Amino acid sequence: MSDFYYGTDLFSEFDRLQRRMANLFGSYPTSLRASHLGAFPAVNIGATDDTIQIVAFAPGINAEELDVSIDKGLLTISGERKPAQPHSGEDERIYAQERFTGAFRRVIELPENADPDKVQARYENGCLSIAIGKRESSKPRAITVQ
Repeated sequence: MSDFYYGTDLFSEFDRLQRRMANLFGSYPTSLRASHLGAFPAVNIGATDDTIQIVAFAPGINAEELDVSIDKGLLTISGERKPAQPHSGEDERIYAQERFTGAFRRVIELPENADPDKVQARYENGCLSIAIGKRESSKPRAITVQ
């Protein structure tokens, strides 16, 4: 049987092609907002009428060890996560280690209406919450019809 199927639904064909390409190339991200499985820290991104909301899940890190910056429309979250327990020595054998340790850096592309002068960041219970204000010119407004 042939690997090619010519159906009538063009969008399903594109979807099938994208899945095959992802399998071939190992599911590399298609944009700065997309990331491969297991990227640290995991993020949720959303928006309201006034702000862009980003929540980065980074448990086990002190707030002082996190660096957050915005430059040229890119939000960068970086830092280092130290091991929970120091290694006891040469006799220790680790069979599985699922907790990420080491330096990390996540870069998120911001929309054009993000205002880098209106940023608030708060770290609480392992979650880094970042609120970025939107430019006044981009906010929805009512227009009076005459």
